[in-house]
Amino acid sequence: MTQTTQKSALITGASKGIGHAVAQALIADGYAVTITSRNADEIAQVAAELGAGARGVACDVKDPRAVQAAVDAHVAAFGGLDVLFVNAGVGHFGNVADLSIEQWQDVIDTNLSGAFYTVKAAIPALTERGGYIFTLSSLAGKNPLPGGGAYNASKFGLNGLSEVLNLDLRDRGIKVTQIMPGSVATHFGGHTPDQDKDAWKIQPEDLAQLTVDLLHMPERTLPSRVEVRPSRPPKK
Repeated sequence: MTQTTQKSALITGASKGIGHAVAQALIADGYAVTITSRNADEIAQVAAELGAGARGVACDVKDPRAVQAAVDAHVAAFGGLDVLFVNAGVGHFGNVADLSIEQWQDVIDTNLSGAFYTVKAAIPALTERGGYIFTLSSLAGKNPLPGGGAYNASKFGLNGLSEVLNLDLRDRGIKVTQIMPGSVATHFGGHTPDQDKDAWKIQPEDLAQLTVDLLHMPERTLPSRVEVRPSRPPKK
């Protein structure tokens, strides 16, 4: 399957939650998409559910060769790449004194190094089409929290990387926006979303709508950092 005119997007960490919602919204907006996850069976099933406009690829973003292969396969399938949504992320939380080396490495290698590998692999294809990169950061990228040593460090780093990407890539015609949400109703950290208890939180489809809206901004304008909060969080 090779398509050269339809716009396309690659979304990492898209088997559920924010990545999945972004994939749905982009397909509805006319994009063909590649979605990735570390679980091959899961991502294949999700892609089948999304329909003919979706491809599912097993990819661990901690492996730069796997990331490059996923990008190359996307370009081969769709003829190019217009949008990269860097979403894959993990979180291990605990006092720094108790956080294991393996937990630290998993978070940094996924959330920060994985983002770098993904962007690095996609730059040539994005340059050809004057593409758009979204990095899914967090308000934890500017607000430290107890027990967030690894996660905070990864998101602080991702914010810095995103700002540099904007400076480094704009002359190539590539836009970069970092999206920094607060509490989102997802499966992150082992949470099971609850329609009633999580109703106050940002919903994945809200961030998907934001992504589509940003893609439809005038070419001359770039919201380079977007902070997103629940409008009415519960009182403590």
